[in-house]
Amino acid sequence: MQKVELTKAEEQIMQVLWKLEKGFVKDIIPHLPDPKPAYSTVSTIIRILVDKGVVSYKAYGKTHEYYPLVSKEIYSRQRIKDLMLAFFDGSPRQLLSFLAKKEDVSLQDFEEIVKTIKKGTDDE
Repeated sequence: MQKVELTKAEEQIMQVLWKLEKGFVKDIIPHLPDPKPAYSTVSTIIRILVDKGVVSYKAYGKTHEYYPLVSKEIYSRQRIKDLMLAFFDGSPRQLLSFLAKKEDVSLQDFEEIVKTIKKGTDDE
């Protein structure tokens, strides 16, 4: 996947589309935080997401049903990689160390992370 940078508003709409899997603008608005943006604002942001290649649509006359082209997992992976590069010299170890010190991650949480990592490497 080509690197895509999204604004906070674009990410909020993507979160809704990932949850709904597909939807019309009128379906997306109720899931956005208050104060709700105007219909035209949401429509404009979705058109930008279409232009960026992360959302597509199926047309029904003048209405469009939108759906994500990029999975939440792939986008999340990209964002975490960017975060590691920007703040932790690209080091997962530094990121995890930071989380352990600053975010009150329990030993049980780390054990689950290790299990997940081991499972992921066993699958390859």
